[in-house]
Amino acid sequence: MPRVCYFTWKWTKSWNNRSHSMRATKRTFKPNLIKKKVTFEDWTKSIIKISSKIYKKLKGFI
Repeated sequence: MPRVCYFTWKWTKSWNNRSHSMRATKRTFKPNLIKKKVTFEDWTKSIIKISSKIYKKLKGFI
């Protein structure tokens, strides 16, 4: 399962680190994801990955 948020579609991004002399090296930025068990409306249960920022906002609903 890829490292993607279920609600916001945040995923791993890669950019360059730049030193003082402007040399470029690759760097990855990974989202802060949490695995949660969720029951949907049709009573199916599954595990989804959501970002911690969205989890804090939807804490009472999930």
